[in-house]
Amino acid sequence: MSNLMSNPIYVSELVSEDFEIVRHVLVESYQQYESYFSPQAWEDYSKRIFSSIDNPNVDKILVAKLDHEILGSLQLFRSGEKAYEIPELQIQAPTIRLLGVHPRARGRGVGKALLNAAIHDAKSLGKSSVYLHTTDFMDHAIRIYEKHGFNRDESKDFSRGSIVSKCYRLDL
Repeated sequence: MSNLMSNPIYVSELVSEDFEIVRHVLVESYQQYESYFSPQAWEDYSKRIFSSIDNPNVDKILVAKLDHEILGSLQLFRSGEKAYEIPELQIQAPTIRLLGVHPRARGRGVGKALLNAAIHDAKSLGKSSVYLHTTDFMDHAIRIYEKHGFNRDESKDFSRGSIVSKCYRLDL
């Protein structure tokens, strides 16, 4: 723990020279879920993750660094409609997507630092809540979200294929 104190995790906005690194960190962060997909579905999903930083709807991408090494990232959207292109969700609040922490950086507070930065951003904009979606097989992520104070909001769940995306909301 003392190592973290001397080398704090720093969160900043993604800069263009780090795009390729973040692409790879994201895909490697989600690799553990490959077995939950068919081979074709995983290929499609990993391609979407890889290209997600090019999404014109993203408001900002936050990256977490320790000693200038990128350990994780998070995408922040102005609304659920911008995040998922599903206006029926009626989420007119900041929405977090693709929080990823590289496997070798897990357990070091990277996800917590990214969530804190996203929540701070939403509060600074005067927003009253933050949303995100996850799936049952991302059980470790769910525990982190719940520890952070996020609660289930079943009214905002949606499905893509056989995968149910479960909504969590944090009231600020």
